[in-house]
Order: sequence, then structure tokens, then C-alpha cells
Amino acid sequence: MLTFPTGALVYGIQLPVQSQSTLYAEPWEAAAGPAELLAVARAADRAGYAYIACCDHVAVPKRLAAAMSTVWYDPVATLSFLAAATESVALLSHVAVVGLRHPLATAKQYATLDHLSGGRLVLGVGAGHVREEFDALGADFDRRGAVLDETIDALKAALGEEEFPSHEGERFSFGGLGQRPRPAQRPRPPLWVGGSSPAAVRRAALRGDGWLPQGDRREALPGKIERIRRLRDEAGLAETPFTFGAIAEPLYVGQPAWDVGPRTLTGDPARLAESLRAYRAMGVTQLQLRFRSRSRAELTDQLEHFAEEVPAL
Repeated sequence: MLTFPTGALVYGIQLPVQSQSTLYAEPWEAAAGPAELLAVARAADRAGYAYIACCDHVAVPKRLAAAMSTVWYDPVATLSFLAAATESVALLSHVAVVGLRHPLATAKQYATLDHLSGGRLVLGVGAGHVREEFDALGADFDRRGAVLDETIDALKAALGEEEFPSHEGERFSFGGLGQRPRPAQRPRPPLWVGGSSPAAVRRAALRGDGWLPQGDRREALPGKIERIRRLRDEAGLAETPFTFGAIAEPLYVGQPAWDVGPRTLTGDPARLAESLRAYRAMGVTQLQLRFRSRSRAELTDQLEHFAEEVPAL
């Protein structure tokens, strides 16, 4: 199972182009497509980034389309496409809204992805937030947290080493049904749980192999990390590997000649490294980076400059 142990700090990226929410998409992404996505993924792979990530929405209602856009590539299709064009970078769903689908269907897709990629999958999961999406697919929006809890348990069984996995729960029951190919990772690929609500933090601590916070500024992280540690200790899980994640402020290596926004960290590599090491001091073990850019070329340059010039985190 892919793990990022305590004491180290690795970094990855959410890919551009594949999701275009106004919260983070750059203007150049609107006209971009597979070629740009592929170029960025390959650059991250060459530069030694820990992972590349892809989001998940099946359909976006009109009331949210102006803010969220309707550009959301399917994570399994996208990560499979990129797996064939990269060599070592891990493939993260950040996050798959697994409550929209039966866990056996989800397991079939992601087990195949892990098999085809040689064991590079990290399955990030989350509860979702768009009611219309759930309603259209016949999924339970009001109880999506409870559904996610059981879905995680079912996925752990379905992605394990057994050819005929079994699970008995309130909503899902299966057994005697074989699924091959099995995942390449043993005993199974890691499941990271996304979300920053109290329920999501508890779910990550007790059911996940890692935590993917959503939108937390750095000052909010230490308390939540401590809560996860306490919950895992109380549950007898303290010795089990766990990956603490964080999303860094927007970055720009060097001095930008354009307006990169007030929250963007800029400057020479040593200054950026000093700022980002604060995450490691909190206990974070994987850090998601986002670089401001005006084109694919500028983004790949930023990825490469960071990897080559920023001192070890």
C-alpha cells in the first residue's frame, strides 16, 4: 500500500483542465484539452511529484454552473489515460463521490486502474455536496455521510486481496461474486477521506488511511490533526500508517510580473521552502500545491522550477 510516512513531506498537484471551478481554474484552461492535461501530468511525473489528482462530478445543475462550470472530467477515465503516459507518479482521486455509485461498481473501476498502472492508485473519497446530482442518480443525499461510512467499509473489502469479496451492511450486501483483475497493491490501495467538517475528520480518523482537508487555512490544521491522532489512539489505530494532507496557498516561484493575488506565496526558492516547512512541523505528510499560471508552458515551468530549486521540505 502506498504510504507517506510521518517525518517526511511529499507534494503533489491537482491537475488543471480536468475541473474548472472558478475557485481555482486559470483563464487559459478554458481553451485547453487533452494535450495540455497530458503535458502537465508528464511534467509532474518527470519532476518527481508524489501524485497527480483528478476531481469527480457526474453532472452540475444550472444553478451552480456559473461558479462550478460543467467541465469535470471523469476521474477513472482521466487517470487511466494519464497512467499510460507516466511512469511513477501516483494517481489520486480528489475526491471520488463514491456514494453516487454501488461500491462493487466503484471497486471494479479503481481496481482495474490500480492493476493497469502497476499499483499507483490512491483512492480519495468524499461525501459530495450537490443535491441535484444525487437526486438524478437515485442516491441518498440527506444520509450521504452514513452512506459514505458504509461505502468505505465495503470498498475496503472489495479492493482487498480476495477474488470473491464479501460485505454485509445496512445498504450494501455482496458475496460470492468474483472480481478480477485484483488491485496491484497489497493488501489494497489506500483510501484517503476528504472533508473538513467534524464528521469528515472523524470518518478520516477511524475509517481512512489518510485525510484530505478541503479549504482549511494552515492555522486550522493543527487542531484537526491533533483530533485525528487522538481518535486513532483511542481506537487502537495509532501504530497504523496514516497520511495527513493539506492544500498549500497558491504559489509562484520567483517574482511574478503580473497580479497573482494577495494570498499567493511568491519569491525565491529558499523563502518558499521556509514557509512550506511549517506544514511539516504541524504533522502534515503530503502537501498539495497549486501554481498560478497564464499558460500551460508557464505552469510546467513552475512545476519544474519548484522541484529543481526549492530546498527539501
